[in-house]
Amino acid sequence: NTVYPRNPPYPPRADTAELLPPQTLPTIGDRLSEKGISWAWYSGGWDSAIAGKPSIYAYNHEPFVYFANYGPGTEGRRLHLKDETNFLAAAKAGTLPSVSFVKPGREFDEHPGSGTVLRGENHAVELINAVLNGPNGDDALLILTYDENGGFWDHVAPPVIDRWGPGTRIPAIIISRYAKKG
Repeated sequence: NTVYPRNPPYPPRADTAELLPPQTLPTIGDRLSEKGISWAWYSGGWDSAIAGKPSIYAYNHEPFVYFANYGPGTEGRRLHLKDETNFLAAAKAGTLPSVSFVKPGREFDEHPGSGTVLRGENHAVELINAVLNGPNGDDALLILTYDENGGFWDHVAPPVIDRWGPGTRIPAIIISRYAKKG
């Protein structure tokens, strides 16, 4: 069995072929491409990581690098896997693809030992404001979501239903000029 370290040695790997065989099942990116919908996955530290330099990139949080269609040298990687700085530039210029995924680097992930809540929240606000204040802001829909669940950080303990708890609960905030209050 492969063991994925929480904080891998630097530079983090942008190529995971030695860790896991390239996966071939369709991804959400493949589905978007099949429908002719433009998209990109933006990662904090991507450019530095693929250049072999120290980076805030966290390969174990990056789903597309595990798939053959987005491996080194593929058209999928060239077209769809981008550095987070490209997201900020595209948001400000109004050139974002129809669907954008953003995964900030580890210093903004709010996990104990790698990022702080304040730093992560401030960075999220920077990303959100880049979209809302840019040319796409009037018709954008943003979904801010986190990968944690189960109530560990809730202000009260969740109900006990079975040994796994109440099930997956992923916090999400919908941000849009068209979103209804409540």
